[in-house]
Amino acid sequence: MLFRPDREDFRLIGFYTGKVLFGVGCAMAVPLAVAVAAGETNEAYGFLIGLSLAVTVGRATSWLLATDAPLRTSHGLATVASAWLLAPVAAAVPLLLSGHYLGFLDAYFEAMSGFATIGLTLANDLDHMARSVNLWRHLMQFLGGQGIVVVVLTIFASAGARVGALYTGEGREEKVVPNVIRTAQFIWRVALVYGLIGTAALWTTIMLAGVTPVTALYHAVNLFMAAFDTGGFSPQSASVAFYRSASVEFVLLPIMVAGAFSFALHYLLWQGKFRELFRNIEARALAVSMTVLYLIAVIGLGRSGTFTDFWPLFRQGLFHMVSAHTTTGLSSVPGRMFFTDWGVLAPAMLVSAMAVGGMAGSTAGGIKGIRVGLIAKSLRQDIRKVLYPEDASVVETVHTVRDRPLDERMVRPAATILLLWLALYFGGALAGLFYGYDLQMSMFESTAAASSGGLSVGVVRPELEWPLKVMYILQMVVGRLEFIAPFALVGYVIAIFRGRA
Repeated sequence: MLFRPDREDFRLIGFYTGKVLFGVGCAMAVPLAVAVAAGETNEAYGFLIGLSLAVTVGRATSWLLATDAPLRTSHGLATVASAWLLAPVAAAVPLLLSGHYLGFLDAYFEAMSGFATIGLTLANDLDHMARSVNLWRHLMQFLGGQGIVVVVLTIFASAGARVGALYTGEGREEKVVPNVIRTAQFIWRVALVYGLIGTAALWTTIMLAGVTPVTALYHAVNLFMAAFDTGGFSPQSASVAFYRSASVEFVLLPIMVAGAFSFALHYLLWQGKFRELFRNIEARALAVSMTVLYLIAVIGLGRSGTFTDFWPLFRQGLFHMVSAHTTTGLSSVPGRMFFTDWGVLAPAMLVSAMAVGGMAGSTAGGIKGIRVGLIAKSLRQDIRKVLYPEDASVVETVHTVRDRPLDERMVRPAATILLLWLALYFGGALAGLFYGYDLQMSMFESTAAASSGGLSVGVVRPELEWPLKVMYILQMVVGRLEFIAPFALVGYVIAIFRGRA
C-alpha cells in the first residue's frame, strides 16, 4: 500500500521544479539577446513573455515553498518527471508566438522534442523562421542533452547532497565522479570543449559549401548542438541535404558518435585510458551492432536499386546508419524517401538502429548498448553451459571500467527495461495503425519518437491527428527518462487518491 503524500512532499517537489523553470527562463535570455540584436521585435516580445513567465513562477515557488528538507529518491524521481512535463510549457511560449505553429499543442510538442533530443518537428515554414527562434530550438536540445534538471539544479543548489536524488531520474546510469556537482561540471566541460572544436570544423566546411561566413557560423553552432546532443533539429527544412556537401556530413559523423558515448567513457578517455574504448562492453556492443546493421542496410539498398554506384551507397548508408544508431536524426535525403525509395530492408535496419540507440549516461536514447551487451553475454553464457560438461564452471565477465563477473542481478533489470522499451515502441506503432498508417510507417515513427531517433518518414507533420501528437509526446518523455521517473510520478498521483495516510 502506498503512503499518501503530505504537504511536505509536494512542497519539496514544487520547490525544486520551480528552480528548473527558473533556469529555463534564464536560458531564454540567450535567444532574447539574439532577437534584439537581429531586430526581430515580435520574437523578442515572445521570448520576454516566456522568460517572464518561467522566472516569475520559479521565483514564486522558491519563495513560497522554500524548504531545507532532504530529497528522498521518490521526491527526486517525481521532481524530474514533473519538471520535464512543465519546462516545455514555458519553452513553448515563444515558439507559439513566433507564428510557425498551428497551436499550443504543436509548440509544446516542439519544445518536448527539443528538450528530449528527439528532433521530430511540427514547425511550419522552417526555412523562414527567425534566427532567434531557430536558435532556441537548438538550445533546448543542448540543455536537454546535458539533462535540464541536473544542470539547472547544480547551478542553483549549494550542496551536491540536495540534488543527488535527481541524477538517476534523468536516465543516468552512473555518476562520472562521486559528487553530482563535479559530474555536472565535467559534462559541461566536455560539451564546451567539443563545442569549440566541432563548431570550428563545421564552420569551415559549411563555408566551403558556399555559405557566407556569418550564416555559416550560425549554422555551425546549431548543427553542433543537434549532432553532439543527438537532437536532430536542423536550421533548414532539408536538414543536412541543404549543404549538398559530403564534407559537412563526414564532419558530423564523429560529433554524433561522441554524443552517443557515455560521459563516464569520455572521462576515462580524457584521462588517457584509450584502451577502455576497445574493452568497454557497451562500446563493443554498439560497434558490432552498428557494423552489422550497416552491412545489412547496404545490402538492402543495393537490392532495391536505390543507389547504383559505390560512393553514394557508402555515403548515404553510413551517414544515416550513424544518425539513426546515435539517435541523432539528421538526414541528407527527404524523409519520405525512406518509405518510397529505400525498399524494406534498409528502413528496417534504421528502425533497429534507433531502437538500440547509444550508451547509457550519454545524450542518446534507445535501449542502450549496455543492456544489449549484458543480454548477449547472458545468452552466450547459457549456450556455453549447455555445451560444456555439467560440472564445469562457466563465468562471463563484463568490463565497464573494471572486469566484473556476470550475474543475474545485472541481467534481470536489463531484460526488464528491454521489454518495457519494446512495449513502448509497439504501443506507439499500434496508435499509428489505429489512425490508418501502415505498419512500416507506424513502427518507424513510433521508434523515432520513443528512442529520440528523430528520423521521420513524414507521419509527424502539422496536420497529424492530435491524439497521435499526444501519444508521441508521452513516448518522448517516458523514453527520455527511461520509465522510472514517470512511473514514480504516476505512483504519487495514485497515492493521492488511494494511498494510506
